[in-house]
Amino acid sequence: MLPEDEIKRRLEKMISRRRLIHSLGVQTTAIKFARLYGVDRQKASIAGLVHDCARDLPRETLLEMVKRFHITVDELELGEPVLLHAPVGAELARVEFGIDDEEILNAIRVHTTGDVGMSMLDKIIYLADYVEPGRSYAGAGALKRLAIEDFDRALIAATDQTIMYVIRRGGLIHPRTVAARNSFLNSLAIRPCNQVIGGDTSDGEGPLTRCQSGRKSRER
Repeated sequence: MLPEDEIKRRLEKMISRRRLIHSLGVQTTAIKFARLYGVDRQKASIAGLVHDCARDLPRETLLEMVKRFHITVDELELGEPVLLHAPVGAELARVEFGIDDEEILNAIRVHTTGDVGMSMLDKIIYLADYVEPGRSYAGAGALKRLAIEDFDRALIAATDQTIMYVIRRGGLIHPRTVAARNSFLNSLAIRPCNQVIGGDTSDGEGPLTRCQSGRKSRER
């Protein structure tokens, strides 16, 4: 893998200034989540930085790269090529930046639609993309706080908002997004009472936990 400075230099030539600012915000947020939830910070940092490396490619180029990289896609993705920037981005990250860590690549690959069986790194990039500091949609502040207090519920809330946004626009919802939401809900339903939902609270009381019933408690 190339040094981070070189990755940034190349990334600046691949995406717009606005997209770069967003990517740096996702990187910062991903590092924060990784620290809170015990995930490799370096992997979160790199995945957050390059997750949108294919986002500014035109439709025709995305479709060409699907063929070039032999990416399996469905009819919905062909009809909504913006969805292709995630799997294409994973392949570009491998080729352009020398990233061969499959955990990083998969986090890039699924960050748009989500999927069943997401790793914690996958979830961190998925949510960081939604709550990075530059996001200012209605309810953004509350969701950013929820991501610190209860990551699982924040994942569900972010996915719900995404689905409702697509519905309001009259768009098609990818089945992976629905499946991801159901997976998040199922995980919440079976979460043990002593599972940590927030990291170091810096208040000397220990991390927050939540029981299956939704009751908050303190782990001492």
